[in-house]
Amino acid sequence: MLNCSTQSDLLAEIIADPSQQTVEPAASNTIVSELNAEAQLKLTVIQSLIAPCDRKAYGQKLRDAAEKLGVSMRSVQRLVKRWEQEGLAGIAQDSRADKGNYRIGDFWEGFIIKTYKEGNKGSKRTTPKQVAVRVQAKAREIGNEKPPHYRTVLRVLKPIMEKQERANSIRSPGWKGSTLSVKTRDGKDLAIEYSNHVWQCDHTRADVLLVDQYGALLGRPWLTTVIDSYSRCIMGINLGFDAPSSQIVALALRHAIQPKKYGAEYKLHCEWGTYGKPQHFYTDGGKDFRSNHVQQIGTDLGFACHLRDRPSEGGIVERPFRTLNDQLFSTLPGYVGSNVQERPKEAEKDASLTLRQLEQLIVRFLCDQYNQSVDARMGTQTRFQRWEAGLTDVPDVIDERHLDICLMKASRRTIQRGGYLQFENLMYRGEYLAGYAGETVSLRFDPTDITTVLVYRQENQREVFLARAHAQGLEAEHLSLEEAKASSRRLREAGKTLSNEAIFYNALEEDASVKKKSRKERQQEEQKLVRSQPEKSVEQTMPQTPEPQPEIAIDLGLADFMPIDFDDLKGGW
Repeated sequence: MLNCSTQSDLLAEIIADPSQQTVEPAASNTIVSELNAEAQLKLTVIQSLIAPCDRKAYGQKLRDAAEKLGVSMRSVQRLVKRWEQEGLAGIAQDSRADKGNYRIGDFWEGFIIKTYKEGNKGSKRTTPKQVAVRVQAKAREIGNEKPPHYRTVLRVLKPIMEKQERANSIRSPGWKGSTLSVKTRDGKDLAIEYSNHVWQCDHTRADVLLVDQYGALLGRPWLTTVIDSYSRCIMGINLGFDAPSSQIVALALRHAIQPKKYGAEYKLHCEWGTYGKPQHFYTDGGKDFRSNHVQQIGTDLGFACHLRDRPSEGGIVERPFRTLNDQLFSTLPGYVGSNVQERPKEAEKDASLTLRQLEQLIVRFLCDQYNQSVDARMGTQTRFQRWEAGLTDVPDVIDERHLDICLMKASRRTIQRGGYLQFENLMYRGEYLAGYAGETVSLRFDPTDITTVLVYRQENQREVFLARAHAQGLEAEHLSLEEAKASSRRLREAGKTLSNEAIFYNALEEDASVKKKSRKERQQEEQKLVRSQPEKSVEQTMPQTPEPQPEIAIDLGLADFMPIDFDDLKGGW
């Protein structure tokens, strides 16, 4: 057997002078008289592998060699071993007579061709990789343990694709390289092979100044996005003024997992059709992503959480922020840009959008434009088409109660007599809560609509769902957390009574007029509205304990909640 240094010298001589291709290995009676182009390629690959290097560099060389030869890394290792044992004879062995042909039955050949052709009818576009995913899914369905490999699918489809390329004169652009993979902090390579396989998440500050419904400047909101790595589709978002945290990540995940429905006010032309859950959740190393809360969500819903190995691995999730900034935020009033030194002078004066309005604009942009656009790496498929084509199965719709773990948890509250709860200056009442009067419970809620909260009770170190509690008089309405806070703050500053109705109608009237008025006009209107509200005494607003007679309880207003001045309650009922 030749030693490593001898073989390395021999390789160098052969590659430098192809005439010296007749070699007799020391431990073999085989004489190699000629090396074809394939063997020459193998020689070049082996030379790169036996050169001295560290373990990390060798691993990268091994992956590059496998890609260059079109085989697995294990096959490359076997090739090197044959070279060490047999010299040139080990790499110049005669090829199989059927090399280049695929050895599969008529069923699989027909299934592959039919799937590819059906997937490319009309406006649909399906890649060989997506066909291979469908082959794997079909194999599981029929109990076949050895379905055709991706390379076999490629060989079956090669004549069809070459015919299409000749018809189009040029090769269609798109993502034609090997399967994308990302590296985790613990050294694993995640190969991204289909839709909902690997999701990524990140935060950014939107470069737009927002105001509340009264025209007061609030600042720039945080935008959190969840993206499917395979299709580049944006799966879900969260927009708000709270800084990034595990609770914000959880809300964005909940939005991504659920099927999404929007009302007519969003003026959508396309549906946001993505949903499901990932197998892997891939993020940077921020403390919000390293939190026990996110790990608990992953364990409960059945996906693994991974951290990025290096910042450069986050391009997939960071690129959409630039697209949003260039194509949407820069066109809006109050745009400030990402550079403080180049901030427009009129940005604060021009700011007029509320959080709800910006959320509607972002949803419309993502549904009608971003997810429906063609990514340069995907040829003629839109991001949403690639997501649909890359699914191995129809995603399961997760029960909403099971997703309550993703909802923000508010401060704990004590249930009052009659089943009442106070939260954000609103009074809630839930069915069956009267029996738990005096107990402390926790609330979970969606910050985009706090007219309903979920009440949980602590039992044996677990939170058990008790009931829904509805804001009295607002059961059929919609009020966000930010709107409620702004209304409460304004009414409190004016020394006026806080009540469910006052908070809601203040928010509603100002939000409806925000598009038509300047900030100064809105502030003047707000002052008029506050001055026009009648004062109410604490005695009028306090819910009364019902007497034994049911007709008296109704007269006292327990069936219809009366407003409460929380400033005068002095810490409780």
